[in-house]
Amino acid sequence: MTRVAQFGSPFMLGFDEVERLLDRVTKASGEAYPPYNVEQVEGEDGLHLCITLAVAGFSAAELDVSVEDKQLVIRGRQEEDANRTFLHRGIAARQFQRAFVLADGMEVIGADLANGLLSIRLHRPEPSKVVKQIEIATRA
Repeated sequence: MTRVAQFGSPFMLGFDEVERLLDRVTKASGEAYPPYNVEQVEGEDGLHLCITLAVAGFSAAELDVSVEDKQLVIRGRQEEDANRTFLHRGIAARQFQRAFVLADGMEVIGADLANGLLSIRLHRPEPSKVVKQIEIATRA
C-alpha cells in the first residue's frame, strides 16, 4: 500500500503534515557524512535522547546547531587555509548539513563538543493523555 493511499484514507484526517515530514526524512536518508549515533537515555525527568556526530577536525566555531521548522539542523563548515601547502591531502576540509525531524514537544537541551564528537541532548516529554467530552446539541 503506498503512502498516498494511506494518507488518502477518510479515517486519517489532518495528516498532510505527517506526509510532508516523511518526504523530508526520505530525502535526507541518503546522507552518509558525518556518521552519527542516536541513543535513548533515562533521565531524572523522563526519557532523553542523545545524538552524537563524529566531527573530527571541526572546532566549535565551525559548527552550528539550530532548530528550524521542526527540524534539528547541524551544519559544519571548515575554512581553507590559503597559507598551507599540501604535498598530500588525504583529509579534506569539507562542509556538511545533517537534519533530524523532531516530534512535537521535543526540546533541545544542549550540545557539547569533546574529542571530535558533537553530542546534542534532547528531552522527550511524556505525552499526556487527553480526553475531551463533546456535548451533543439537540435541534428541534
